[in-house]
Amino acid sequence: MGVCFAEPYKPGQCGRNENTNGLLRQFFPKGTGFRHIGWQTIAEATDLTNNRPRKRLNDQTPSEVLTSHLGLAIGT
Repeated sequence: MGVCFAEPYKPGQCGRNENTNGLLRQFFPKGTGFRHIGWQTIAEATDLTNNRPRKRLNDQTPSEVLTSHLGLAIGT
């Protein structure tokens, strides 16, 4: 799995990172040992997070915005 970090001297990226961490903490509390968590569980948490409507995206999900941007039909 890839890991992303906020770029140095780009404070605008930190808020998004902290918000995403907060969303993921709903599934994996602080101190969770990932050695005992399966890929299926991680995939489910990722799916639920990516399919959560965002106010910033006019109540669309990130997946819907990406699909629209790429010009793909939903569900294909």
